[in-house]
Amino acid sequence: MSRLGPLREREFRLLFAGRTISMAGSAMAPIALAWAVLDLTGSKADLGIVLAVRQVAVIVLLLFGGVWADRLPRHLVMVASNLASGLSQAIVAVLLLTHHASITSIAVLAAVNGASSAFFFPASSGIVPQTVPGTMLQQANATLRLALNATNISGAAIGGIVVAIAGPGWAIAFDAFSYGLAALTLARMRVRAPERTGATTVFHELRVGWHDFWSRRWLWTIVLQFGFVNAAYTGAFLVLGPVVAKSHLGGPAGWAAVLVSTQVGLICSGLVLLRWRPRHLLRTATLAVFGLALPAVALARPEALVVVLAACFAAGVCSEIFGVLWDTTYQQEIPHDKLSRLSAYDALGSWVLMPIGFAVAGPVAVVVGNRATFLGSAALIVTATALTFLSRDVRTLERA
Repeated sequence: MSRLGPLREREFRLLFAGRTISMAGSAMAPIALAWAVLDLTGSKADLGIVLAVRQVAVIVLLLFGGVWADRLPRHLVMVASNLASGLSQAIVAVLLLTHHASITSIAVLAAVNGASSAFFFPASSGIVPQTVPGTMLQQANATLRLALNATNISGAAIGGIVVAIAGPGWAIAFDAFSYGLAALTLARMRVRAPERTGATTVFHELRVGWHDFWSRRWLWTIVLQFGFVNAAYTGAFLVLGPVVAKSHLGGPAGWAAVLVSTQVGLICSGLVLLRWRPRHLLRTATLAVFGLALPAVALARPEALVVVLAACFAAGVCSEIFGVLWDTTYQQEIPHDKLSRLSAYDALGSWVLMPIGFAVAGPVAVVVGNRATFLGSAALIVTATALTFLSRDVRTLERA
């Protein structure tokens, strides 16, 4: 196989470039958004509300995004989504730079950004098999994720510096620019709409998608697991993490280092997954999920910055093992004309509890303390993952 692997394919190269450019700006956004909210009100509860509002918008529109991504050329859905996301971020940047921002305006624009992402994600998930031969799927997934994670390292590091020196408005402005450039790149792709048999309504296709989703036990088992894992992980890490960093880990620069360490773990794991092809895809992927509890344990005390960095590195390694093997399983087992719809059901189930995690992490920490909240998050991740092994499909599904 050529060292270029999937990058030999024109459509994959454009997909690779478009997604990577977009992520270069988006890597700055979590740091910028966290400090924008904390600078405005100093409230971790307000940060949780903004994150929750964005995620609610994603959840409400996600299934419709999946249906339309199965009806239209998927790259054009991604282009439209990037343009909408770029516009929303541009407005946020202007409001911050002119000192007219409020929690309400940031939350509303976060909802717009989430709504556009609800169409981007299913299209992005379903388009990969249209850009490479089937034998290259795992390598294509690993290559995409490797590039995005590498970009996240530089983006998070630069984001922390920009926020510390110039403020969050300029970091979000760069994110808006990257969305526009990514849209121009993806618009050059030539990918046909998925083949469809007969004219059907959107709601009929949603019902068919639900039947296909529920008929695959391995699919809904993992989705149910990640409903709890994502709520526990993101609620504690993204809401309470910046608060701990501000008090104990050196502020924006320390939090940027935490995010970068996670990305380094993702990259190291991605390099291995370019060649490593475990036979039992889901068993290996699910075992790796236990590692996602490590950052919460390290932040609970909190430990010294170097210990937190090591925990986040390990979590990054584990997260990438799951991500690449899960994407490969999905694309191997699901018909291509249903990939976007079922990926929408997957994402909906995996993300549906995240707004609750975002919204309650701050208030729970106020009542029981940061330490107990972090340890409770870790316990929930471990329990949900252990229960997943009760499914025979998860234990035995093999690579084709």
